[in-house]
Amino acid sequence: MRALLEAVEGTSPVNAVEAVTRELAHAHGASSASFLIADLSGRALVRLARTSAGSLDPGRGERRDEKESATVLPFDGGPAEQALRTQSTLVLGPDAASPTGAAAGEWTVLAPVTERGEALGLLEMVLPVEPGPALLDEISRTAHLLSFVLIANRRHTDLFEWGQRSTPFTMSAEIQRRLLPSAFTCEGGAFTLSAWLEPASSIGGDTYDYSVGRDTLFLSMTDAMGHGLNSALTATVCVGSLRNTRRQATTLLEQAEAANAALVEYAETVHESAFATGMVGRLTLSTGVLSIVNAGHTGPYLARDGAVTMLDLPADVPFGMFADSTYRSTDLALRAGDRLVIVTDGMLERNASSLDLCEEIAATRELHPREATRALADRVIAASGSELADDAALFVLDWHGQQDNTRTSHTGADTAGTDAAGHPTGPSRH
Repeated sequence: MRALLEAVEGTSPVNAVEAVTRELAHAHGASSASFLIADLSGRALVRLARTSAGSLDPGRGERRDEKESATVLPFDGGPAEQALRTQSTLVLGPDAASPTGAAAGEWTVLAPVTERGEALGLLEMVLPVEPGPALLDEISRTAHLLSFVLIANRRHTDLFEWGQRSTPFTMSAEIQRRLLPSAFTCEGGAFTLSAWLEPASSIGGDTYDYSVGRDTLFLSMTDAMGHGLNSALTATVCVGSLRNTRRQATTLLEQAEAANAALVEYAETVHESAFATGMVGRLTLSTGVLSIVNAGHTGPYLARDGAVTMLDLPADVPFGMFADSTYRSTDLALRAGDRLVIVTDGMLERNASSLDLCEEIAATRELHPREATRALADRVIAASGSELADDAALFVLDWHGQQDNTRTSHTGADTAGTDAAGHPTGPSRH
């Protein structure tokens, strides 16, 4: 541990992750060790490396920026995807197809790099001999440590964000990206949450947010009117207001009223309409009571006791419509085992009208929220012909019980959860 931390602090933020993998490879006599970062699409991993000699090969999904190289490895159902989705450390024998191209007789270990359920990527190590249980445990724990190294050092460089972006962003997409929380998944003991945004080609202003307090969980989902830059700016004002008032320890209704006032003022400044629908909530972790303000937003879905229903919550007008708008909150008492799913209207758009969202939520109920969000988004995209007319966002919240519910964690992932196939997590060999 000491050697790893010294290696991180002894180099620049750009080289911090590489320093850890290099130190680990040296300690265990590995022929190579590298980090594969999760692509922002949620459908690939990206190998970051210093630019190698030779010509660029875009056909292999390679990009370059000065001395940096990023190669996209699309999910294909193989070991790398399995390790990430199941949150299991996989060992590939000499005869297995290895994503590293390991030499004959070598073994490959793929260990998830995860923090509180947020799957950041994989640690990939090639060894000359088969690893035993003690070494596998150490590699898995080092992969967990690597998640904190990544989180800490990505604040100081664009390298990791650049590597994750396999497609260029527009200005409105850049703004929208900055509005989202830095982690899309959080396992908190009493709850597990995950959110996902599938942007349309012309950004539609969808956002989500959350913040965990000592006894509360604040969450929001908003959908700004219009598309493109104007929509992104409207979303910025709305989310900025909600965060600002939340950090002033105001009530839920005060947050809603302030967001409404901020958008009204913004509309007067730009002389254009600027409003957003929204679902803003405050979950009391000691009781499981969720207070929700519905500002003209589509209702959430509740999965309980094997059934999924769309909740008919009282709705007030969207934020920014009228200066004198008032808002009310509705209390929902969650039970252990409940799953709440909040969506934007892009999940219900006309091209996906053939999709029964209640049925799809039921079909993905046994998945971890991290995997459920991806699966539901994929189904909407497939039903829409692979091109969304509007942003599609969803927020999945699992309530496990009151705040004293202890999280069972191993190397960054809740081992009491299930993987993408519904199987318990754990190491395996191929």
